[in-house]
Amino acid sequence: MNFQDIFKSSFLENVTSVSILDMVVALVLAFGIGMFLFFIYKKTFAGVMYSSSFGVTLVALTMISTLVILAVTSNIVLSLGMVGALSIVRFRTAIKEPLDIAFLFWAIAVGIVLAAGMIPLAVFGSLVIGIMLLVFANRKSHINPYIVVIRCENHDSEVKAAEFLKKQVQRYVVKSKTAQKGAIELNVEVRMKDGDTDFVNILSEMEGVNSAVLVSYNGDYMG
Repeated sequence: MNFQDIFKSSFLENVTSVSILDMVVALVLAFGIGMFLFFIYKKTFAGVMYSSSFGVTLVALTMISTLVILAVTSNIVLSLGMVGALSIVRFRTAIKEPLDIAFLFWAIAVGIVLAAGMIPLAVFGSLVIGIMLLVFANRKSHINPYIVVIRCENHDSEVKAAEFLKKQVQRYVVKSKTAQKGAIELNVEVRMKDGDTDFVNILSEMEGVNSAVLVSYNGDYMG
């Protein structure tokens, strides 16, 4: 064994397996599309607490996926080892918003497609998905569910308030009812006929009705 054999290594041979130009182009495109994902996520977010760190995660995940797939496509043996290495990774963070899962898969898919060299597919596909999300994700309509919270003094005022509310809305479903001495609280899911909310003002001024509150919610409930 001579001096050259000592320093001859498959690790050093893999240094040039991916060209510098390929790496630069792939990472720049991954960063650009990742920022586009961040923008779409920010515009379509409809949850309770907006997290800018999740948007940054989308950018990082797109670039990381690109790096991994670039390495995998350059070496078949490495791809087999990469599968085994990544199979031990476990994520414990709970995803609270269903749409966030779509953004995570979108970021991973873009990284895979970019590293595979399918640049038009990654760019065009991201544009189509982004436009679709902008159109449908935060689409507001008067048929969206609302919760009306009514506080009444007695049974008679409850019946009058319920009859009036049924005439004003398209759908009327009692979700919960709390009865206490001298007070009754109703939580009713409604779907309005139009965008007019003046009926809440009239409802709150009815005799025996202490207050009426209209709340918009996303419709996610059990039961």
